[in-house]
Amino acid sequence: MAKYSKKAQDKVGEVMHEQKQGTLKSGSGKKVTNRKQAIAIGISEARKEGDKVPPKKAAAKKSGPKKSAPKKSAPKKSAAKKSSK
Repeated sequence: MAKYSKKAQDKVGEVMHEQKQGTLKSGSGKKVTNRKQAIAIGISEARKEGDKVPPKKAAAKKSGPKKSAPKKSAPKKSAAKKSSK
């Protein structure tokens, strides 16, 4: 399991307390009502302060749709072979 430092845990606890009081605001200035969003804000702030926080999951990175490798076509055969008589 991922290890978070005590300072990071305290930071998330402070942010959760703010969210429960209704004073936590997101970057856009709107009030945060979602519990998961509040936790994400706390972890982000802890990361900015340099506390020990595990790196973000690789699955969180979004990339475009996967493209399959180009298919190799079979060698072309000549339409008609000339026969010698």
